[in-house]
Amino acid sequence: MSWRTVVIGSRSKLDFKMNYMIIRKDFETTKIYIDEIYMLVIESTAVSLTAVLLNELIKKKVAIVFCDEKRNPASEVLPLHGSHNSSKRCREQADWSKDVQAYIWTEIVRRKIMNQAELLKHKELKEADLLYQYLDELTLNDETQREGHAAKVYFNTLFGKDFTRSLDNNINLALNYGYSLILASFNREIVSNGYLTEVGLFHDNIFNPFNLASDLMEPFRVVVDRKVKNLKLEAFGKDEKRLM
Repeated sequence: MSWRTVVIGSRSKLDFKMNYMIIRKDFETTKIYIDEIYMLVIESTAVSLTAVLLNELIKKKVAIVFCDEKRNPASEVLPLHGSHNSSKRCREQADWSKDVQAYIWTEIVRRKIMNQAELLKHKELKEADLLYQYLDELTLNDETQREGHAAKVYFNTLFGKDFTRSLDNNINLALNYGYSLILASFNREIVSNGYLTEVGLFHDNIFNPFNLASDLMEPFRVVVDRKVKNLKLEAFGKDEKRLM
């Protein structure tokens, strides 16, 4: 079972030999057993890797994330066919009824708000009670927009009254970085099970190739939120990214 997240953050050459990923730096060579790797983050643009390694990583369904010049996740590699029955899964996905999609999305929103409320409760913040109230008001397909109301209360309580997700600050940099890693993990699982990442339950943006992952990851965003809150960020650089 794979479990390692491997981050390559400096000039290196990556190769494949005998089911190991070989990492060559100036005066150092490291080997990592490929079956242990769950996610590979290529953080530096000064990294090169061989086609044979890339092919083997894809076969093992490793989530591969490439970062830009600012070391932020910019793209990822996914196999064209992640399962032996991908065609069957895709046909099933195309036939999902609107009623089923609405029911599942409602449960996703319910769990997301519940997790947010639990985090506020853990922090002994009284606004948790309001989020529990939103849970009682939740309707099918969240027609009353309880998710949006909960998000405003939740973020303002957790990070301050002046905080919004549109601000250019260390908190949002950290949140976006963490969310990108979770998104990549969900994409890996979706493709591994033969489904299309583009076809979502609620998200249906034609410019988003990861609509389904954007749906399924929602309740897990709180994992990142909790980590960012606990970091008490004064900066968001290499060390903070490692902690994330």
